[in-house]
Amino acid sequence: MIAIPTNPTLLREILIAFIRNEVRKTGLTRVVVGLSGGVDSALSALLAVQALGRENVLALLMPYKSSHPDSQAHAEMILQMTGIDSLFVDISPQIDAYFERFPDADARRRGNKMARERMTILYDHSARWNGLVLGTSNKTELLLGYGTLYGDMASAINPLGDLYKTQVWALAEAIGVPEVIVGKEPSADLWVGQTDEGELGFTYREVDQLLYLMVDHRYTKPELITAGFLEPFVDDVAQRIMTSQFKRRLPVIAKVSQRTIDRDFRYSRDWGK
Repeated sequence: MIAIPTNPTLLREILIAFIRNEVRKTGLTRVVVGLSGGVDSALSALLAVQALGRENVLALLMPYKSSHPDSQAHAEMILQMTGIDSLFVDISPQIDAYFERFPDADARRRGNKMARERMTILYDHSARWNGLVLGTSNKTELLLGYGTLYGDMASAINPLGDLYKTQVWALAEAIGVPEVIVGKEPSADLWVGQTDEGELGFTYREVDQLLYLMVDHRYTKPELITAGFLEPFVDDVAQRIMTSQFKRRLPVIAKVSQRTIDRDFRYSRDWGK
């Protein structure tokens, strides 16, 4: 078993400062977060409350008609803990209206549409409430491309994007996310019976150990195999990382000038700071 370093006290301090500083750089003081009932969104919400104050955090609960009842119950648990304001938006009418035209759509298409619908709602209320959309995707999901582009992977700032899922669990437990949320089987709740690990074909704890050596320590394939990982598993994860690179950056821009956005020109928001 490979231990991924996790210092909850230090992580909490860093992420609280990150949220506070990055929000204030934009001239704003507020964030909106989609509260799904899962550990990632619960952790983001709690960190935001500690960074900005509960009056500056708005949670949106956006279930679909087939969402598991526990998802809403666990989201409401976080609302009660933090005292943050919330809005409830049932996305069933607009999702069903769209797929009436495309009744043959499979679960993947429907799940992606739900994720993007939720994000459009978050961005609408970020404009109404004058706040930034707070991200909830962790490092494991981002590396594997396990998320919906312009859906749950979208945000203005993301405090969790450099934390592996196992680190999210450790930090969430340390700052008081209820055990029923931390300990439950991870699921995006996009269809009945869906689980992250069932869909991926491996557990987060297994893949986090591999990713930590592969990405953070730059292990080669032979070194990973020597460390005890099976070659098909290494190949599968490496392929997922390579084929999902487009999800982790802005759309590729054809370079025709001396300073191209996201390559030579990246830090405009820090001007004058």
